[in-house]
Amino acid sequence: MAIPTTNTAEWLKPVNQIINSIGQAPVTTLESTNPDVAIAFETLENINREVQAEGWSFNKEFHKDFSPEVAGDYLDYILIPDDVLQLKLTDNASNQDYDGVMRRDSAGERYLYDRQNHTALWTQTTVECDIVWHYTWRDIPVPIQDYITARSAAICSQRIVGDPTQYQLLSQKEMYNRAQALEYECNQGSYTFFGEPTDKRNSYISYQPYKALQR
Repeated sequence: MAIPTTNTAEWLKPVNQIINSIGQAPVTTLESTNPDVAIAFETLENINREVQAEGWSFNKEFHKDFSPEVAGDYLDYILIPDDVLQLKLTDNASNQDYDGVMRRDSAGERYLYDRQNHTALWTQTTVECDIVWHYTWRDIPVPIQDYITARSAAICSQRIVGDPTQYQLLSQKEMYNRAQALEYECNQGSYTFFGEPTDKRNSYISYQPYKALQR
């Protein structure tokens, strides 16, 4: 696994938290010759991507406009940035005749393909999509960072140490941090019994008794 050559400082702290959790001394650089550091970083990077791919209030964006552009020798392609984890067409009237999915060409470029009309060429000026982004570590909220780190530590314990007692303790820590992350998510998101509104301009604000008691 390649150690990152940029922004190593932001990764050093969580990696040290992971190796401390399995009983090893912290390191001052990710270029350490200790192979467990590489395993910890690889695990952290994988779990970071998995957790963010779940879609949280901090990395979901609705009604994002994408415009067709040139992709190699092709015109009217909609290219998808590398930091997009999930993408779907927004449920609205302008998208009702399309069914967009992500695909990759021979050069490795990701683009939006229309399964309904069997084409990757888009004639609209813009196409509205809902996105789950992959953020850098420093842009992830602390409760989510803690959950990612705790989950990575439990997995590293299983991979490197193999002590069932240590793994059980770290798994309990992981569950605690998962609960904290969900608490954060519930506080940040505008969730209701009917789901999460994607356009808060048209969302209904329900009756809140405590506001009546303030009067």
